[in-house]
Amino acid sequence: MTVQIAHLFALGCVAIVFFQIALIVGLPLGEYTQGGQHKGALPPSGRVIAAISIPILLFCGLSILSAAGFPGLDWPRWTGWVGLGVMIISAILNWITPSAKERAVWGPIMLVMAGFAAHVMIATLGQN
Repeated sequence: MTVQIAHLFALGCVAIVFFQIALIVGLPLGEYTQGGQHKGALPPSGRVIAAISIPILLFCGLSILSAAGFPGLDWPRWTGWVGLGVMIISAILNWITPSAKERAVWGPIMLVMAGFAAHVMIATLGQN
């Protein structure tokens, strides 16, 4: 079950990467991200922030897959804890954002993502 949860977590990270790409190319989703400061498309500075999020999300997904024992990934265990930390911080930030739309969409999603990451890290304690 832990491997499947790690796969769901990684799939969630990939889905969020596609959301970031949508922001970068200018889709009018500004109210759903970065505090909802921008209606419509993000300005260039917001798009840069979205671009920076992509490697962070990929790191998180791969670190949790590695912790679950995904073949070919043999990352140090601490990377999974960092990935979990990033998800917890993201969940908190998405719950306290001034944007009601961001809270409604990303708060629950990031809480579930943090839960998936926590499950993998706790279930695999002592394995690496």
